[in-house]
Amino acid sequence: MPGDANPAGDIFGGWVMAQMDLAAGIRAGERARGRVVTAAVKEMAFQRPVKIGDTLSIYTSIERIGRTSITLHVEAWAIRSRHGITEKVTEATFIMVAIDEAGQPVAVPA
Repeated sequence: MPGDANPAGDIFGGWVMAQMDLAAGIRAGERARGRVVTAAVKEMAFQRPVKIGDTLSIYTSIERIGRTSITLHVEAWAIRSRHGITEKVTEATFIMVAIDEAGQPVAVPA
């Protein structure tokens, strides 16, 4: 939406990162069978802008499961509405930690 963009029509990187964080949280929460929080985001680089009117798709894959953590590779792809082109716009590594209702780390189920 225009409120999520700068005057040139590029979507703010923070908004894109928030969508990636949501996707990572959903996938990690499914795997952890409970609550998760974002512990770290590594190596995020924006390769292309996301423009107003683009459709953003987020893809996740689990790379590693630790005792309490889940490491995911997350990619964001934009479908350019006017051109029918799909381009990867950014990718990052997200580390999520499973927590209990008190906010304390818990083991990820086997």
